[in-house]
Amino acid sequence: MTGPAVQMRDLVKTFGGGRGLFGREASTVQAVRGISLDLKRGETLGVVGESGSGKSTLARMLVGLEKPSSGTMLIDGRPWEDLARSGTRAFGRTIQYVFQDPVASLNPRKTIGEILDVPLKLLCGYENTKRRARKRELVDAVQMPLDTLERYPHEFSGGQAQRIAIARALAAEASILVLDEPVSALDVSVQAQVLLLLQDLRNSLGLSYLFISHDLAVVESISDRVAVMYLGEVVEVAPAAQLFAAPQHEYTRTLIASAPRLETAESPA
Repeated sequence: MTGPAVQMRDLVKTFGGGRGLFGREASTVQAVRGISLDLKRGETLGVVGESGSGKSTLARMLVGLEKPSSGTMLIDGRPWEDLARSGTRAFGRTIQYVFQDPVASLNPRKTIGEILDVPLKLLCGYENTKRRARKRELVDAVQMPLDTLERYPHEFSGGQAQRIAIARALAAEASILVLDEPVSALDVSVQAQVLLLLQDLRNSLGLSYLFISHDLAVVESISDRVAVMYLGEVVEVAPAAQLFAAPQHEYTRTLIASAPRLETAESPA
């Protein structure tokens, strides 16, 4: 397949409108305003911005949880509308979502093996024997022990749970992952482990990542390119090293300047 993994053109998402209380016209909020952006194949595209900038709304549209108000999206070369008409299975086999809170995203009443069974059976159509083999491959891919499959989500730390959530996303065999603040709930040392895992998986499996975070240091460390969002718009896109070394937009400069930095004796505050 040639062309970008994801292509967005003039994408808009508006909430509200219509008639509210006592028949009054309800106000509208434009969460995403005319975004045009590409995610290249095999790339990690970081998306940064303040809370309320539209990052998560953009992510939810990409995975089919929100419908765009206008504009076009091609996902793995297919129009968004075609995937939507094809149903959940088509979306799941094409693009997967990794949530911010890994423990909350896993069903507490099911073992990890049962959780992984769902995408393997419903999205991939695997029979029992193939599912068992594939589950062993998945926990190995995210560097978890085999007995993980027999345990429940509450038995794992946040970092371990996020590895399991990544394994569940990989189970669908999608080539595109949308990662929405995937390490923000983790300690710094655990963040580094999960980021290294994501990089290894991308390189070995040829995945494409849309990586959303408010943490600029995390985005700088993992991204090939970075898109900066402000009030629903993308105000700057550049290679990560270039953007952090020489930001062009005033908002990007303000965002980088406001990020906390570790001061040393050689570089005092």
